[in-house]
This record gives sequence, structure tokens and C-alpha cells, in this order.
Amino acid sequence: MKILNLYACLGGNRYKWDEVADVDVTAVELDSEAARLYQERFPNDKVIVADAHQYLLDHYKEFDFIWSSPPCPTHSQTNTFLNAQGVIRYPDMKLYEEIIFLKHFFKGKYCVENVKPYYEPLIPAKVRGRHYYWTNFNLPNILSNRKAPSMSMNDNRIKNHTKVYAEWHNINLSNYKGKQSKEKMARNLVDYEAGKTILETALNIQRANNTEQLTIL
Repeated sequence: MKILNLYACLGGNRYKWDEVADVDVTAVELDSEAARLYQERFPNDKVIVADAHQYLLDHYKEFDFIWSSPPCPTHSQTNTFLNAQGVIRYPDMKLYEEIIFLKHFFKGKYCVENVKPYYEPLIPAKVRGRHYYWTNFNLPNILSNRKAPSMSMNDNRIKNHTKVYAEWHNINLSNYKGKQSKEKMARNLVDYEAGKTILETALNIQRANNTEQLTIL
């Protein structure tokens, strides 16, 4: 199964995919340091340092399944209090560009993931926990039974947020030398069990569709 993993970061969503199918993954990540760590974590994946948004446009026909997790900061609910503090910015519409494009032109299965936004989504999404998913297939109501750490930045019970989140995602950020916040990276990764469930669901639907087509023929 040929998979395109866009805005791959450290591959939180990808971690359990090998348990679902024989996958051939191409990961695209603009941060060269994150891409380096991703490659160390998944040595058999093809990792490309590039603009994921443009790569999707140029290569979407080459894949059976596409996962995209566009940057979430301009959509996050944190914008409500940032705006009150004078931080003013537009939401990045690349998120909706990709959803619309995939819906109308991609023939395989896709999943676009982002955080719960501070506004009413312009395109209805499937809400699971604090994440929004736009897919062309139905999702189970429960994607993971794992209990995530507290997401509150002010939770005094968590002395080292980065360490807690990194352990929960089973990643090592100690060797990351890039400019991104390690805590932000660890907090924004998708639960790997959710990533596994979503790919498994897409694959089973695809198999069912293929079986139905063969029956009709």
C-alpha cells in the first residue's frame, strides 16, 4: 500500500502502520531536523524535505492513501486569548485547500487532521477528542483507548510537559536541534493508536469496495 504522509514531523500517526499492512510510506516534512529524526525512527520510509502542500499537488496520483496534518497554530483555540493579547493573524487556508482538493480529485482514501479550531469549521469534520478529521470514509467513534496526559499548560502536576508527552508517544526528542518547540511538537503528535485505527478502517473499506466491484463484474 503506497502512503503519502504529509507534514510528517516525527510520525506520531505513522508509528503503528506496519501492524496494519505492508506499507510503502513517503513522508514529507519541511523541518530538516524533524525529517532527520523521522528517518532514524522509520529507516524504511522515503523521507523528503519539502513543502508538503506543493508536494501533494504534484504527486497525489502516486498513492493509495494520503494523510495530511497541516500546521495547526493559526486554527487552534489558543488564538482566542492570543488575539486578546494583540497577536493578530489570519487562519491558514491551506487546510481547507487540501480538504477540497482531495475530496474532488483524489481517487484513494484520505485523512486530513487538525486540532479543534476556535471557529466553526468551514467544512464539517469528524470530531474525536481534541482532533478534527476530514476523511472520505466513516471513522469509528473511538479511535484509541489510551488516556492522553493532561493538555493544560498550567497543570502543576506535570513538571516536564515535553518528557511526559514524549514518553506517551514513545519518541525521543533529546537529539532534536531544530527551531521548533519540543513541547509543541510532542503535544501536537497524533496518538499512534488513533493513527493505526484510521489506516485500518480505510484499508478495510477499500478491501470491501474492491470485493464488491469484483462481485458485480
